[in-house]
Amino acid sequence: MSMSIGNLPSLNGLKAFDVAARHLNFRLAAEELGVTQGAVAQHVRGLEAELGVTLFERLPKSLALTGEGRSYIADVRRAFELLANATANLKPQPVKLMVSTTPTFASRWLIPRLPDFTSRHPDVDLHILATDRISSFQVDGVDLAVRYGSPPFGPGLAAELLFEHEIIAICNPSLVAEGAEPNNAEELSHYTLLHDAHNSWPEYIDRFLGGGDPTLFRGISFSQTSHAIEAAIAGQGIAVATRAFVSTDIEAGRLRQVFDGALKTRSHFYLVKPRYRKSEAVDKLQDWLRSQVQS
Repeated sequence: MSMSIGNLPSLNGLKAFDVAARHLNFRLAAEELGVTQGAVAQHVRGLEAELGVTLFERLPKSLALTGEGRSYIADVRRAFELLANATANLKPQPVKLMVSTTPTFASRWLIPRLPDFTSRHPDVDLHILATDRISSFQVDGVDLAVRYGSPPFGPGLAAELLFEHEIIAICNPSLVAEGAEPNNAEELSHYTLLHDAHNSWPEYIDRFLGGGDPTLFRGISFSQTSHAIEAAIAGQGIAVATRAFVSTDIEAGRLRQVFDGALKTRSHFYLVKPRYRKSEAVDKLQDWLRSQVQS
C-alpha cells in the first residue's frame, strides 16, 4: 500500500540526505545548504530513524552510502526532479514568435531596436528569420512578416503599411564635405558608387542629376544593401539606401545625406500576417513596430 502524505519522511531530512550523498561529507553539505554541520547530521539521523535503516557508513573523514542508501538516493533524486519539473510547468512559459524579414531590414532597422521590445515584453520569445526568400507562414511557422512590395501579398493575408520606401544618397561626412556636393553626373563620376542588388543608382541619377553615361561611373557592387551601407560608413564611396535604414547613422554623424532628393518607389515595407490567425503576442509586436516608426 502506498504511503500517505502524512507518513512521508521529513522533507528537510530528504534534502540533507540528497546533498550529503552528493558530497559524501556532512561539512560540505552544510556549506551548500547554509546550515551547521550538526544540523545536517541531525536531519540525516532523523531520516534514518524514520526509515529504520542506515543510509551512510560514517568513516573517519568522509561518508559512504550503504546498499540501502544507494538504492534510496536514486528514487529520492527522481522524486525531487519530478517536483522541480512540476513546479517549472506551473510558471508562465514565454510566447514564441517567428518574425520573417530581409537580412538588411533585420540588421539595419530591427535588431538595433530590439532591446526596447524585449524590455517591454519579456514574456515574448522572438526568433528572427532573416532571409531574402519569401518565407511561408505555414511551412516555416512564421507569425509576422515584414515584406517589401505592394499588396496584396497572397490570399488570406492582411497587410499594413509600416513605412514608405524613400531612397537617398549617403556617404561618410569626410568623403563629401558640406557645400562640395557634385552638381551633375560628370562631377559624381569622380566618386566610387556603391551598388546593391536593387541597383537604384541609374534612376537616381536620371531623376536628380540630369542623367549620365553609365560607362563614366566606377563602382563596387554588393549582394546585400547592408554591406553597401557599411562600405559608405567606411568612406569607400557613395551609396543609395533606404532612408529608414540609415537615419540613426545620419543622426550619429557616421553618414550624411549627399543630395536633397529622395527617390520614392511604388513598393514599400508592410507588416503581413495571416488574416484569421489571432494572437495577443503578435498584436503586441505590431503595436511596438508602429511605435518605432512614429518615434
